[in-house]
Amino acid sequence: MTELEEYQRARDRVQEVKGFYAHAVMFLVANAALAILNLTTLKKNDGAIWFIWPLIGWGVVLVVHAISVFGIGRFLGRGWEQRQIQRELDRRHKDPRT
Repeated sequence: MTELEEYQRARDRVQEVKGFYAHAVMFLVANAALAILNLTTLKKNDGAIWFIWPLIGWGVVLVVHAISVFGIGRFLGRGWEQRQIQRELDRRHKDPRT
């Protein structure tokens, strides 16, 4: 691997982590705003607490994003992708017709 390739991989990794952190901050800010809105209007909406549903839904998405970025588990992660690319390249070198 050349220095340029290493640099590009490192840059891509930093961008992935940065994207996750931005997602996490938006999750916190948006869900705090929804909770405040819901809790300050409890009397108007008959005491219904609804902010928990977007919190749970978005929380699941955030966990999936964390798994994809930080590689918690090997299923379809960065390593899996690299192995599949190498396997495809090897296959093409063995049979150039494909």
